[in-house]
Amino acid sequence: WLDAMQDETKSLHDNHTYDLVKLPKGKRALENRWIFRVKQEINSTSPRYKARLVVKGFRKTKGVDFNEILSPMVKMSSIREVLSLAATLDLEVEQMDVKTVFLHDYLEEEIYIKQPNGFQVKGKEDCVCRLRKSLYGLKQTRRQWYKKFESFMCEQGYKNTTSDHCVFVKKFSDDDFIILLLYVDDMLIIGKDVSRIDRLKKQLGESFAMKDMEIAKHILSIRIMRDREK
Repeated sequence: WLDAMQDETKSLHDNHTYDLVKLPKGKRALENRWIFRVKQEINSTSPRYKARLVVKGFRKTKGVDFNEILSPMVKMSSIREVLSLAATLDLEVEQMDVKTVFLHDYLEEEIYIKQPNGFQVKGKEDCVCRLRKSLYGLKQTRRQWYKKFESFMCEQGYKNTTSDHCVFVKKFSDDDFIILLLYVDDMLIIGKDVSRIDRLKKQLGESFAMKDMEIAKHILSIRIMRDREK
């Protein structure tokens, strides 16, 4: 687990998630804790150990530590409909995963947390972390991430549907199209033209830390299997 914690700490540093500062008078530093889980990757015999630094967001005060928190979630019906469309039209179904998804977004509020347990900086033990970007456990984290991702997709010419704001569609002049479904840090990309799918993947990789899962096999505890010959 130590390696997993070190990887997470490195991600926080590389992403400039916080600055070490003296706690200003009248401010408080929120508690945090480590959360551990074992993730079994499909087509891999070795489990993946993951550690996440999580803020104890339940101790935050509305209007002080956060304002708006609501964000859309993809509907299960949307996933079924898009997968059905892919099967009917024989479309490609690719998958990508966002690494440390909630660490990409700049915060609008002024928030301080204590240094991660076991990773206090020597000589600066009395300092706290002034958060520059979102962190797991913050009430506004999902909203911040969605706003940033939606803005990115709009810049690439995609529009989210009125029935599901986590479904993004781009239509091309030759009547081709690409659909992207977003579920927090997991996304499905559906389309016929592989080169256009690859172009979107490249654009995503240039803006976010992405992992290409290639052909989709699993989403929301649903295993995806297809027999294209039938």
